[in-house]
Amino acid sequence: MSDASLRPNPAEEAAQQALEKVHKFILGRNSFRLEAGAGAGKTYSLIKALKFILENQGAELQRRCKKVACITYTNVATDQITAQTDGHPVVHSSTIHAFCWALIKSFQPVLREELPNIVEWSEKLNEIGGIGLRKIDYDLGHRRAKPDEQEVYLGHDDVLTLMVALMGYKKFRNLLTTRFPILFIDEYQDTNRDFAQSMLTHFIDKGEGPLIGLFGDSWQKIYGDGCGLIENTRLEVIGKKANFRSVKNIVDVLNKMRPDLPQEVTDPDATGSVIVYHTNNWPGERKPSGRGGHWEGDLFDDDAHRCLELVRSLLEKQGWDFSPKKTKILMLTHKVLATEQDYRKIAEIFRYNDSYIKKENSYIAFLVDTVEPACLAYKEGRYGEMFSVLGSNLLKVKSRDDKIGWSEDMGKLLDIREQGTIGDVVDHIGNVKHLMLSDAVQRMEKELADASPAEIEASRGLKEINELRGVAYKELIALSNFLNDHTPFSTKHGVKGAEFENVLIVLGRGWNRYNWNTFLEMSQNGVSEDKIEFYESNRNLFYVACSRPKKRLALLFTQELSDAALETLISWFGENTIIALSE
Repeated sequence: MSDASLRPNPAEEAAQQALEKVHKFILGRNSFRLEAGAGAGKTYSLIKALKFILENQGAELQRRCKKVACITYTNVATDQITAQTDGHPVVHSSTIHAFCWALIKSFQPVLREELPNIVEWSEKLNEIGGIGLRKIDYDLGHRRAKPDEQEVYLGHDDVLTLMVALMGYKKFRNLLTTRFPILFIDEYQDTNRDFAQSMLTHFIDKGEGPLIGLFGDSWQKIYGDGCGLIENTRLEVIGKKANFRSVKNIVDVLNKMRPDLPQEVTDPDATGSVIVYHTNNWPGERKPSGRGGHWEGDLFDDDAHRCLELVRSLLEKQGWDFSPKKTKILMLTHKVLATEQDYRKIAEIFRYNDSYIKKENSYIAFLVDTVEPACLAYKEGRYGEMFSVLGSNLLKVKSRDDKIGWSEDMGKLLDIREQGTIGDVVDHIGNVKHLMLSDAVQRMEKELADASPAEIEASRGLKEINELRGVAYKELIALSNFLNDHTPFSTKHGVKGAEFENVLIVLGRGWNRYNWNTFLEMSQNGVSEDKIEFYESNRNLFYVACSRPKKRLALLFTQELSDAALETLISWFGENTIIALSE
């Protein structure tokens, strides 16, 4: 075996250099930020840092009943960290909401004092005669307050708001630091802005509190409430300049997009393919601007569908395997996606895509996050999971009659799902003993029932709900399958954290925050101060999408592109990769 074969590959060398800096700052108790680009192995670095702490300080921390807190943003990530640290008692891994609630729940007097300051709780508390001595609790993340109950239940956002409020109390900060002298935050860029600022203000700026380690990538902040880049002169910055995911062709593109964090690849000789299709030469008219100018310059849906089919055919001839295990189609345009996924009528109802894609509409959120998981659990005989999803306040099975009642109510629900409308499903849940609508849906149902036809027509929210009730429930099932990543297609919420052998990205209009042509023009011509947030949102999603494939990357622009936008693509991808489609 040659000496060369024993040496680490370029990506491993870059990763090791970053890890050595992490170890140095941990030993020196210097808070730090590890900026790890796409495919860099951020979670691997976090795990290695935790193991380094356990090896060097684990016994002492355990003896003193202290822990290393590791905040994550999904239960899957929490379980992964716990498993890879062998469930060590010193490592406390939890989601941000669980972490914050565990700290604040014992401060009931302060919580009762602070809760009325949350705008969304003002009306609720007035309806029940004030907070009084009621216990403040947190269960499923849905706000609930009823006059005949001695508890009120917080929503997810309330937990973070109250955590920030308690951070203003020195006694609380001392408790946090005593229990958790080291605090790691995974995917730091997605941290709630106010929570992140409270950490900077009360800990890092003052040089107090726990050793804080931030692991993430500011360019992978693609959710609206994330803080993005965290900068502070007291934070040591480490750039992890490695990419263990993608072949050189793709990493070269990423490095041209992001020259300040160039990445090394595992195998410099491994190659794949990169190709960009645009539709500037496609015949026919294009969409007018429409409301808010969100559609201007895009192909009509039928033309966009034909373009997608043409590109799939061309790529298959080049050896692409479009089976779901091999290839992901990332649709950064929604109306085309809705057509492909059979929930077109739902998409047509809502003015804003976020209403159904981010589940901002209370009906969509309730049906996708509660009803569908409960139905699937019931069908598969996982009754404990069904009750967990539906909520702890529902009537459980305590007798044979209860069992029969649950069976009848759920059985009828399954039938309605297949044959009825969304309104039929909502009506059934609202009328049976063993099921319950969410508070938000109940309120909207009452408002809809009390409104006249003229009032419904005049209210965008009521009009959307009224129309939604008439849509076949099968469209909701299709939307749920898409949002939960059970299809070959995905959108920005199915992008981050995933990787695939091949990725085809379809970029078009229809988003209220994204315009790919404008973004590419800005990349060529510069960004004005008032457009920085818009530019970064577009840049981050574009970067995240382009960094998902291991071997093959293709882009299809259904939106017409200007000369300046094409120049940007040429500078990043290379002139020989740009292909103009024509019918």
